[in-house]
Amino acid sequence: MVIEEVYGNLPVLETERLILRKLRPEDEDAVFEYCSDAEISKYTVWSSHQSIEDTRGFLNFVFDKYQQNTVAPWGVEDKTSGRIIGTTGYITWDTHNSKAEIGYALARTHWGKGYMSEAVKSVIDFGFDVMKLVRIEARCHPNNTGSSRVMEKSGMTFEGILRKHILVKGVHEDVKMYSILSEE
Repeated sequence: MVIEEVYGNLPVLETERLILRKLRPEDEDAVFEYCSDAEISKYTVWSSHQSIEDTRGFLNFVFDKYQQNTVAPWGVEDKTSGRIIGTTGYITWDTHNSKAEIGYALARTHWGKGYMSEAVKSVIDFGFDVMKLVRIEARCHPNNTGSSRVMEKSGMTFEGILRKHILVKGVHEDVKMYSILSEE
């Protein structure tokens, strides 16, 4: 499978309550709203957005990924409001080993309601059906119980703790590793 073939025209994915679609410039305010929340970025590798310029920089990074036909996130749109409430998608894709890693972020106003599990299940299905993955991974900070629940509700299995696995905001952090296999 060639990345450009899959991501050359990132398809819209739809769930019961959500539309997963490419981010657009007009999503700037909604993205800034959740990305500027320190609780959202508490356990992420990125810092909370301090200004709309930070959000524009993030969006331009994503738009470049779309232009390059490479792995890029979907915006998670709430069907009821038509507003972006988060992002999800693959952050890496190892085509040789048929595996990829999922990442996600969600506005705090939507936490605990099953929105991200719903979105991640759709992304997992896309990974197995379209990308022909054998293994899908996701990681989170050991204290991020909300993210752990998303992975578990999405059918992923906890594999263990990767000690001092990544450098986050100047500190080497442990991460919890989860995965799901195509035969599961």
